[in-house]
Amino acid sequence: MFSETPRTPTHVWLDAKIRELTISGIGVYVTHRGEKMSGLVLLKINSTQGDCKLKTQQRNLDGILEWIDVFQDDVIEEKKADEYINRSIDRDPDLWVVEIEDKQMENPFIN
Repeated sequence: MFSETPRTPTHVWLDAKIRELTISGIGVYVTHRGEKMSGLVLLKINSTQGDCKLKTQQRNLDGILEWIDVFQDDVIEEKKADEYINRSIDRDPDLWVVEIEDKQMENPFIN
């Protein structure tokens, strides 16, 4: 089905990305540590004004990880995001949750 290509472990990829964002002056926090080798990542991009965006990883038909919006509404209240995050961790404890503070609410994980 999918060609088996070497994958960078999630914790290695995240450590590198967090270091890069920190050097750039972007506030980034891991609020839940998931499975080190293959856990998916859920991003909470916080505007610091009480609203945020939630992005998660999903594999496309070719098996490549892509970022998708969790909710149809692009911007949501932080309380709604936190409720979703808690339910997601209950369903999938292997999930990594990363919170980013960015007034423009852009996904810095997309290169």
